Amino acid sequence: MQIDIPLSRRGLMIGAAQALTALALAGTVVATETLPKMTVTRDPNCGCCGNWIEYIKAAGFPVEVLELDDVMPLKAKLGVPDALMSCHTAEIGGYVIEGHVPADAVKRLLVERPKAIGIAIPGMPVGSPGMEVPGQTPQSYEIAIFSAGKQHVFARYRGLQQV
Repeated sequence: MQIDIPLSRRGLMIGAAQALTALALAGTVVATETLPKMTVTRDPNCGCCGNWIEYIKAAGFPVEVLELDDVMPLKAKLGVPDALMSCHTAEIGGYVIEGHVPADAVKRLLVERPKAIGIAIPGMPVGSPGMEVPGQTPQSYEIAIFSAGKQHVFARYRGLQQV
């Protein structure tokens, strides 16, 4: 059964307006899901750094990788406290991300925009992103948020799950 619908200028204008509205809304959804570019500086010989970079890319972050034989001067320049240092350092949205931080924590930081230098996971806890070890139970760990001379707990995780 075929239905004939007469075309009128008014009908076409309403249809066009509805189509444009749908496209505008779709564009807004895509725009809100766009994440800023992350620059990761790492030692070229560190395999776990590469694992974390692949994980963070899979989470939707565009990533630029810089390889340096000595990342320590950059960490010092960016204000990462010695006690919070890990194997790689990332910069995103005006913040420093130190170590194997889960993507959800990075996204939360970017949404909340606290006054801080950044967030960090000291060391390399088993089960944190990029440090998964088959057959080993993920460790619990804390993500510290830090600024000049201060730090406190930003989140607690076990593996990839916030606790």
